[in-house]
Amino acid sequence: MASFKNHASSFMSISKTLSCSLLSRSRSNLVAISLVVISILFLSTTVTNHHFPSLTVSAVAYRLLFVANYISPFSSITPSDTCVVSDLSDNCTLSTIAAIERTRKNSRKEGPDVDVDVAVAELSSCNIFHGNWVYDDSEPIYQPGSCPYIDDSFNCFQNGRPDSDYLRYRWKPHDCNLPRFDGRKMLEMLRGKRLVFVGDSLNRNMWESLVCELRESVENKSRIIEVAGRREFRTRGFYSFKFLDYRCLIDFIKSPFLVQEWRISGSGRETLRLDMIQDTSSKYNDADIIIFNSGHWWTHQKTYKNKRYFQEGTRVYKKMEVTEAYRKALRTWARWIDSNVNINRTRVFFRGYSASHFRKGKWNSGGHCNGERRPVTNETKLGPYPWMMKILESVISEMETPVFYLNISRMTEYRKDGHPSIYRIPENLRTPDMIQDCSHWCLPGVPDSWNDLLYATLLLSSNNYL
Repeated sequence: MASFKNHASSFMSISKTLSCSLLSRSRSNLVAISLVVISILFLSTTVTNHHFPSLTVSAVAYRLLFVANYISPFSSITPSDTCVVSDLSDNCTLSTIAAIERTRKNSRKEGPDVDVDVAVAELSSCNIFHGNWVYDDSEPIYQPGSCPYIDDSFNCFQNGRPDSDYLRYRWKPHDCNLPRFDGRKMLEMLRGKRLVFVGDSLNRNMWESLVCELRESVENKSRIIEVAGRREFRTRGFYSFKFLDYRCLIDFIKSPFLVQEWRISGSGRETLRLDMIQDTSSKYNDADIIIFNSGHWWTHQKTYKNKRYFQEGTRVYKKMEVTEAYRKALRTWARWIDSNVNINRTRVFFRGYSASHFRKGKWNSGGHCNGERRPVTNETKLGPYPWMMKILESVISEMETPVFYLNISRMTEYRKDGHPSIYRIPENLRTPDMIQDCSHWCLPGVPDSWNDLLYATLLLSSNNYL
């Protein structure tokens, strides 16, 4: 109770400002006001019973005020319920903070179809990251082996995986139903826009999934062109597809650390510049949607050995804990976002850490996952919440730019059955001691569900839906 009293004045001040700001617009914003009030009451109750070291009540109140005035190129009055800050043990309790966006003049389509508004209201008040996987007999959006854009190492069907149950699970939030992915509607939302995935090969996994899902909805496949070919992709880490009929680009840019890998002049030794964003940033800072990730490369040997690898300015640290290095790198990324991204044009997402499932070893020491045919059903068997995501949440909470956090860590923890394992290569190339892939995902597969979450989020904020 004392904690609540200490911050009550902050909430009252913010709520008064929010109410005045929103009431000065249209009557339809009463829904938005209600969501804000509910969020404040919920948060005040939650904070009195839990401890959130990365986000104070005052900071939450400030973010409510900030996002209430956030203007988006996809703006409507709909609230967006992706996690700004979340915690596994609290089931993303702060995800109820709504990003209330200004309504463009005449942007809302009037009509008698109230069912659409009901669907939006249900989705906007739901924590879409808290749920479970349910068996579903419906077919995947694109059939196994049908999409030519999938990397061979993700193409489990082509590489001879005999089972198909891993394709039959659908992510089901506890309190709502996700809309089924509609490629045509997604392309309409992306018409004339550029969506860029920036990060490591797990983001490439998600990017390929999205391109394949969108391709399936296009009747004339020749109207999809590769702007950059595979040879360039492999050498430069840039790949792009253009959907000509929609004038939209779906790109992937390789940047596994987000900050710059560096070679020290004269020595040839490689370091990681924690204070410098990767030089590919100029290729995407003006995109309409940017989806970042960074995680798995921070678990590799050269980062975990942490000896003379991390650098700031001219200083190369003899030793630095990888947790501290990750925090510094993310803060460099956050400063770059706040200084270089125009929030009137660009929407920023960060996709959370995707779980690996190596048994009896690591990726390079005999760890394996072949033979898995079902998701985890016992929640006590799930791994701990990734330390990287706790750091990410802390950094996001300090940013000026709203970042929509796609918190897929928990949902991927269940899916030990979805990795390529030995099916990352054809049977004739396999050896008994081969390295198995228990980090990436078969396609079709789990990343399709990440794009369901992205689709649902964009539906909430797109006037195509209203």
